Amino acid sequence: MAARPLSYPREARLLTPGAFKRVFAGAERVADRYFTILASSNGRDHARLGLAIGRRVSPRAVDRNRIKRIARESFRHHQHQLPPVDIVLMARPPARHGSREILHASLAGLWQRVMKRCDRSSPQS
Repeated sequence: MAARPLSYPREARLLTPGAFKRVFAGAERVADRYFTILASSNGRDHARLGLAIGRRVSPRAVDRNRIKRIARESFRHHQHQLPPVDIVLMARPPARHGSREILHASLAGLWQRVMKRCDRSSPQS
């Protein structure tokens, strides 16, 4: 079995406001104490990630950037297991105080829930 690269290329990112709007318009939602994930089928062969970490989570940019780094790292490790969906990840205020290990565990559980929920809701052709 060949190892897949753990990169986060441009093709794996949500970049346009239109892409974010499509996810917000019709998405499956999974959440826990630290994060909310919205996922919507994208018609591609891979998952894409968009981050929405606002000032409400933390007024300090350094805290928001730490959360984003952790989220991107977690996505890189799980992206090849995820179904072809567009994902918008939103942090909740408790994420500001969560340790790296807690946030990784939270995201790992949410990725599992996205896999289960989006696999059964995807249309079978």
